[in-house]
Amino acid sequence: QLVGNIKRGDLKIHAGERWDPATWPKEAQGWGFHEAPRGALGHWVRIKDGAIVNYQCVVPSTWNASPRDGKDQRGPYEASLLGTPVADANRPVEILRTIHSFDPCMACAVHVTGPAREPITRIQVA
Repeated sequence: QLVGNIKRGDLKIHAGERWDPATWPKEAQGWGFHEAPRGALGHWVRIKDGAIVNYQCVVPSTWNASPRDGKDQRGPYEASLLGTPVADANRPVEILRTIHSFDPCMACAVHVTGPAREPITRIQVA
């Protein structure tokens, strides 16, 4: 229905005067934060000469998949795997299921390493 409305010339689906790039400042910077279902979400943008020169975002999966912090505290993914029973070390699907419970926004792959960080197995969902 939206596409049909646009084809008929109904363009009042947004505030065009507000979103007209010709009215935007040539120099600007901004940021925004929101609490999304997976966690905190932040965006930062800097505009120079009418073009975006820097854009960064920190998404919930960045926080959830974080490594240990400065106090050596485990990130949520690592902490959730502690004590996870694994029925078959050659197919540790329990690890994949645990990570998937976070509903991560990233490639669905889990890499299992040993104490010396040597690769043991890799599971990828196609």
